[in-house]
Amino acid sequence: MARMQVGQLNRNCNFRMKKGGGRTSRIRRRKLFRCSVSRGVNESYKPEFIELKKWLKDRKFEDTNLIPACFPVSEKHAGDQSLWKPYLEILPQAYTCPVCLEPEVVNLFPKPLKAKAEEQRARVQEFFSSSRDFFSSLQPLFSEAVESIFSYRALLWAWCTVNTRAVYVKHRQRQCFSTEPNTYALAPYLDLLNHSPEVQVKGAFNEETRCYEIRTASNCRKHEEVFICYGPHDNQRLLLEYGFVSIHNPHACVYVSEDILVKYLPTTDKQMNKKISILKDHDFIENLTFGWDGPSWRLLTALKLLCLEAEEFTCWKKVLLGEVISDTNEKTSLVIAQKICQYFIEETNAMLRKISHMKDEEVTLLNQLTLVETLWTEELKILQASAEILNSLQTPFR
Repeated sequence: MARMQVGQLNRNCNFRMKKGGGRTSRIRRRKLFRCSVSRGVNESYKPEFIELKKWLKDRKFEDTNLIPACFPVSEKHAGDQSLWKPYLEILPQAYTCPVCLEPEVVNLFPKPLKAKAEEQRARVQEFFSSSRDFFSSLQPLFSEAVESIFSYRALLWAWCTVNTRAVYVKHRQRQCFSTEPNTYALAPYLDLLNHSPEVQVKGAFNEETRCYEIRTASNCRKHEEVFICYGPHDNQRLLLEYGFVSIHNPHACVYVSEDILVKYLPTTDKQMNKKISILKDHDFIENLTFGWDGPSWRLLTALKLLCLEAEEFTCWKKVLLGEVISDTNEKTSLVIAQKICQYFIEETNAMLRKISHMKDEEVTLLNQLTLVETLWTEELKILQASAEILNSLQTPFR
């Protein structure tokens, strides 16, 4: 039985450190509750959690340091009847991963994320189509039509459950399943832990204890929510894989695609195609970003190469190594970066206005639109920070 597992933001409950006993501690807890609106409410008394703890205890898992609690940002979810009922009852009934969102909402994504979301949806649909024969073979086990049980909606829920909550654990290969490596595992109870980019954790399966263990280097105070980190993911990755956006995410960034990269470069440059080819050959055409600390080194390097004058072109290798070619090249690349940044700011503001209008018109999509609005709002903050940094970088050349 795994001991710790990643989960999804905004679940019905989270973890906090177990509280002490005695009259003094009760008085202290009452005071803490009155002065702290962020304190979670103990939910371990609820039948579903009592049954879950019993179910886990039968499988040799116990934990005395963590208890389930409801925090202000949590939601209540329920599951279906099953042998796994205690676990299913605490799983979300629906997810906010892009594969679950309406097409008109996905169309509001930044272009790089939209492309990945559409690719992800296609993979899930293909998985469903290729699994139909297997589902049909299970008909003798059910009195009702198997198509009504193993529907696309049911598979989508199961896929999102695994994709948002699974941890890496290498298993023995079984003949009845796929020949692909079996490396996913779900860990009931401990997959309630939410993500925070600010905490440091290490997670792995311990072969000696036969448990999946997550150890944190961050302090956990009583009555406060306990977090883990799913990895140094930017917000587009978090939304794609987990269905949420992290506010003030230090890893968040805005991606610059190839068409935007050359948008403000002179069309008369006869060496432009060769320059683009060099960038592609040396893996400098993707993962070009703006971040909280301004344009990335990769983005500026790509722009410096693209801004080389005809007589400087033979120095392109030095550019990729980080050498300064000329003040003119440095200044021009910063100006282009500023123009690209300003373009994104204008595009982001326009998108936020569009989303605001849709929220008034499409009430049923309010939650989905708010999610996308949060993503764009965070990207706008990054772009504004980058614009200020770019402005200061150009000061020496004025």
